[in-house]
This record gives sequence, structure tokens and C-alpha cells, in this order.
Amino acid sequence: MKSITSIILIGAVAVFAWWGIQNNPNMQTVVEQYIDNGEIATFEARLSPEALIDQRSKELFGEHKERTFLKVETKFQPYVMMDVKYNTSDKRTREGILLWSLVDGEMVTDCETWETTHGFEDAINAHATRTDFKILNTLAKNKGKLSFDLLQKELQIEDELLQSWIDEAKEKHLIVQKAGELQLHFQNPKILVVPQTKISQCMVTKPSQHAQKVSRKYSVGQIEKIAHAAFGTDFAVRSKREVYLPIYFIQVQNQDNSILTTEWNALNGKKILPQYLNHNE
Repeated sequence: MKSITSIILIGAVAVFAWWGIQNNPNMQTVVEQYIDNGEIATFEARLSPEALIDQRSKELFGEHKERTFLKVETKFQPYVMMDVKYNTSDKRTREGILLWSLVDGEMVTDCETWETTHGFEDAINAHATRTDFKILNTLAKNKGKLSFDLLQKELQIEDELLQSWIDEAKEKHLIVQKAGELQLHFQNPKILVVPQTKISQCMVTKPSQHAQKVSRKYSVGQIEKIAHAAFGTDFAVRSKREVYLPIYFIQVQNQDNSILTTEWNALNGKKILPQYLNHNE
């Protein structure tokens, strides 16, 4: 009788997990982390926490050591690394590696500087389609704005069809119309990029049970879907794997006893700015 009850319970848990993954992509993260007892692939940290604190002491503690060190934690931020192929403007096939954040929804263009795109997260949240990206990419090629007539000339489609595309993109808050011109609705947009990341860093493995992971906001499926929409029908993902970036979370205490926590990229030692500051240049 106990064995029958156990089978029923296991079956119920399996059904619940399947339903959760189908209805909530983030549920997959919970399930994977629960059953994962192996290793994770991560970029190799170039700086130790101690070396970073020493390098950035003035920024962390103030010119006159006004702040007191509390603690440092190493966490691992998730990315999907995709082996891709695509066509260039000269119609040649290229192959490369594409790295995309599962936290902020943006693609990394260069792992040395950790420079990223800006605009893909909004596109993911808006469920942008290939049609939306035909407009977005055309506007991006023309400094972010065009008149209706010039946009039509670029895309070479009928008035009614183009207007329906525009209306849909406006409803998704991907573009706006001002003074007769259609404009990208992103601050400092960067979406017109080659689907390849410059990578020269080494990867290592670490036991996953000892790795404190940053929670994913987006699923691998969502990233793949937006990449296919953005880069066209010739873009293909040959394989993919989840990899991690080591990040140092450093806590210091101000003189008023408030706590300041900053995040630092363990590869290049740069501070990771909040999203609302990262694109205010």
C-alpha cells in the first residue's frame, strides 16, 4: 500500500513540475536547480575578491576610508552560450559563439569589456516578432528614425500592410511616432549588431552544489525566440549550453550604519551598474 501511495505522489509531483514549466518559464530554473548535483561551466575569474577590493578601495571605502568593509560574496550569473551560424550583408555564411544574459535579456557583444546590447529585453517582454524587427532594424540602420514614406521605400511593401506593422509595433511600445517620423522607443538603443560575441576568456567547471546562482529572469527558449526574430531566417542555433559569469557582491557599511552593496564583474573588475543607470549616457 505504501509503495502505491509513493508512486501516486511521485506521479503528482512530475505532473505538477511539467505544468509549472509549461506555464512559467522560471519554474524550469527551480526544477533544474533542484535536480542538478553536477558541475556548472563558468568563465574563469581574472581577479580575486581581495585583488579587486585593493584596486577599488577608494571607490568602495571613500577617499578617507569613511566606510567599513562587511563581507564579499561570489555569485554566478546565468547566460546561454549558443553556437550559431548566420549570413552577413555580403551573403556569406559565418559561424560563431553568441552569449546572451538570462538575467537582463541582453546579448554580450564583447567579453573583454562586457559590452552589451540595449533594447532586446524590451523586445522580449513585448513578444516582438520578425515583422517587428523588420521595422526596428530598418530604423536602427537610419539613426533610429524615418518618415513613413522612407520606411516604405526601405521595406518595399504596400501602404496598408506597413501601417498594420507600424500599429502593432506602436502598441508594443517598441516605436513611437513624433512630428511625422517613426522612432525607436529605446534610450540609447543598440540592437543592430552582428549575432556573434567576441570571446577570448577560458571556461572552467565548478561543483554546482557550492555555487550560489543569481536567479534567471528569462528562459533559454525566450532568448532563442527573440534571436531568431532579430537576426532573420538564415540565423540558426546549432547547439547551446548554460554558462555562468562570476560576480562579486561587496557589502560596506556607511557612517550612518546604512549598508551599501555593489556588484563587480570578476573578469574585468568593472562595477556592474543597475539597469536604470547603465544606459543614461
